[in-house]
Amino acid sequence: MTSPSAPVVRENGTGTPLVLLHAFPLSARMWEGQLERVPGPAGDDARVVAPDLRGFGAAPLGEELPSLDTAADDLAHLLDELGIEQAVLGGLSMGGYVAMAFARRHPERLAGLVLADTRATPDTDAARANRERIAAAVLERGGVDLLIEENTAENLLAPGTDPELVDAVRRMIAEADPAAVAWAQRAMAARPDSLEALAALEVPAAVIVGELDTVTPFGEARMMADALQDAELTVIPAVGHLSSLEAPETFNAAVRAFLKRLKQHGS
Repeated sequence: MTSPSAPVVRENGTGTPLVLLHAFPLSARMWEGQLERVPGPAGDDARVVAPDLRGFGAAPLGEELPSLDTAADDLAHLLDELGIEQAVLGGLSMGGYVAMAFARRHPERLAGLVLADTRATPDTDAARANRERIAAAVLERGGVDLLIEENTAENLLAPGTDPELVDAVRRMIAEADPAAVAWAQRAMAARPDSLEALAALEVPAAVIVGELDTVTPFGEARMMADALQDAELTVIPAVGHLSSLEAPETFNAAVRAFLKRLKQHGS
């Protein structure tokens, strides 16, 4: 077991286990709209589980060195605790990176995959250097004000996004622990190319991307969809990187359509 203690987990509904993994540098609170609506009117279409990833929200950081493999192993342990043998993983941005690490390390526990506003390709040298710059700066400052100063919330959202949503994302970012921010940045910087791992998966998948996502743009989504053996690609119009927050109804509809396809696939 790599997790120092069990993270706080938000959960709703029954049915197909769907584990949603949050973006950087947010927490499982970003999935409130999915926890409420994805299970369906009767609540029996899906068991939606939203854990805080290591160091974020109420989850402790622990002493392990930065690695998405560690985060993936945390998730396998969580599934054990919840009595879930196989799950559909849905990850947005950093959550997608963790989902792909899980697919590499625990493919037998994967029933399906939803990759939203993420990428399978590794960082460029420039991107890795920027992550290290941010990691070092937040640790030196002892706070995450740098992320606010550099307009992280605005960069994650489409231009013209409702100011209330921008403020909500900014507040969520401000709650992040600087040590967790640094750990996650270094873990993401070290991630490998996942296209080969995606190509080896035999489970159904869905790829979702915001039309105006500049962080992980359409080309990255197309690459993942092409690599996967059984994937459908959904582009959500007029939204940016945080598509599940910017257009929750459209995002939820895409996830529910995937869960329906998954059930048909298994019947």
